[in-house]
Amino acid sequence: MAVALARKTLIHEWRRFLPAIMSVGFSGVLIIVQGALLLGIVGTNALSVTQSRADLWVGFPGTQSADLGRSIDIGVSSELLVDSRVARVEPLLLGSGDWRGPRGGGISVTLIGIETRRDALGLARAVLPAERALLDEPATALVDDGDLDKLATEIGGTAEINGRRVRVVGTTSGMRAMGGVNVVVSLATARAIDRSLAASDNVTYYLASLHSSQAAKAVRARFSRPETRSRFEIWTAADLAGRSVRYWLLESGAGVGFIFATAVALLVGTLITSQTLMAAVAASTPQYATLRAIGVPFPKLRRIVVEQAGWVGAIGLALGLAGSLLAAVLARLNGIPFALGPGIMALSGALVLAVALLAGLLALRRLRHADPAALLR
Repeated sequence: MAVALARKTLIHEWRRFLPAIMSVGFSGVLIIVQGALLLGIVGTNALSVTQSRADLWVGFPGTQSADLGRSIDIGVSSELLVDSRVARVEPLLLGSGDWRGPRGGGISVTLIGIETRRDALGLARAVLPAERALLDEPATALVDDGDLDKLATEIGGTAEINGRRVRVVGTTSGMRAMGGVNVVVSLATARAIDRSLAASDNVTYYLASLHSSQAAKAVRARFSRPETRSRFEIWTAADLAGRSVRYWLLESGAGVGFIFATAVALLVGTLITSQTLMAAVAASTPQYATLRAIGVPFPKLRRIVVEQAGWVGAIGLALGLAGSLLAAVLARLNGIPFALGPGIMALSGALVLAVALLAGLLALRRLRHADPAALLR
């Protein structure tokens, strides 16, 4: 009876509850979009991992983030191949440079040196085999299509990185960085441009593929003994990507600042939602007072209000999710990092619904000790 009454009241008085529904929807969009942008931006520092198809990554011990890798011994590859579960090992280089286009100016870029074979593991999701083959030519590079304007170049154009001329032979997709620019080159070109990578035994990461991805944890455990941890460390792709996100999210100044901005957005959205919904419920006070006057117990009255708040929250949340999906499409079209995953949607949805229910209960406080006769005046 209480549930039916709550729904009928909500339908009949929809104009009264419409501002609350819109407020919940706006709050949902604000919370979800802010969280997705936060995760998307910090996630760009792990693009070399998430855009590759390696089961295991091997790098310098204690590496805090994928983009902060340091050199390891080239002999590590032979140690990995001793394990029969390892199918293939290939190097990946990370370097840096100063990009100078035809019109001058300097832009800091990150060099990502990869294998150019068609079935290579490094950046396999971002660089197609046809584009990878173009890097076989010395002094050639790929840049993200969203960075062409920033670099003041085009496909076929030339520039200088650290004083060495390179030619842009194609573009990648999904490789835009948070700060600088990612430039994809072959291993040989990376060593020629960045002098710190010139030595042939200088490798930033080794990428390993396994005959069965199910063996990743077992292989990692084998090479995580104390005698090997002093020379290199091994991670699954998910572990290294997660470590990178946590570092930039929790330990960097930019991440902490963005978290603070997100917290402010959550607070604003919560306040707007609670105040609007409380006003909508409070406007129905005479009706609730009438129910109390005819003998409806307070627990049943509270159930009606909670049911109404729940419906308001659910409808508003549905609008918020639709708006967030639209924002994700717009972000994708404009190359904006936007990590809209099930986790952030579920967490934000639970928060919005909790705020809606709490607002309904707060609006009902005045009825608990009030005199029904006084409320009906």
